[in-house]
Amino acid sequence: MPLPFLTADRAFDQAVDEALPFDDRDRWRRPYRPGPWRVGAAALLLLLASYVLVAAVIIAMAETPQAGAICFGGALLVIGCALRLLRVGIWVSARGVRQVGFFRTRTASWEPSVSVRTVQQPVRWLGLPRSVQGQALLLVRRDQVQEYVTPLMTTHNADFLARTEAFDRAADTIEAWAAEYLRAA
Repeated sequence: MPLPFLTADRAFDQAVDEALPFDDRDRWRRPYRPGPWRVGAAALLLLLASYVLVAAVIIAMAETPQAGAICFGGALLVIGCALRLLRVGIWVSARGVRQVGFFRTRTASWEPSVSVRTVQQPVRWLGLPRSVQGQALLLVRRDQVQEYVTPLMTTHNADFLARTEAFDRAADTIEAWAAEYLRAA
């Protein structure tokens, strides 16, 4: 079974000379693989869901089908959370950059008032309140009145913790997408 979320690095590795190695640039793509922390958490959630599914079958056979159905619904909710956790990250296309979170998705189009850059700054460790020194890829949007800065990804999030080379490669790729489409705009 093909896993499309694992093909991003392979496509990047095959076309090292080309900044934008994809033919269909209108399709949303993640320019990096999900990190081991994110994949591990999703695997643990799927393991929990398998136990809940077995419990749903046992409850449905031993007690009432309604209680089994409720337990089955809880397992489906856990599976949905695991799949959503794997989709979290930064996605790019010819239309812009999309920051997919667990509960919210934000999309910024490639406008002349947008820039993407990497800076050294304090970043949150795995999304927790504790901050450490690291790098962040920032999306900077300029309005007529003020400047809005949104950190897209950091060296200490669930995708890039202890993977600085992967962060550098992903940041360079996203910056190349931004440069390509800001030049065209």
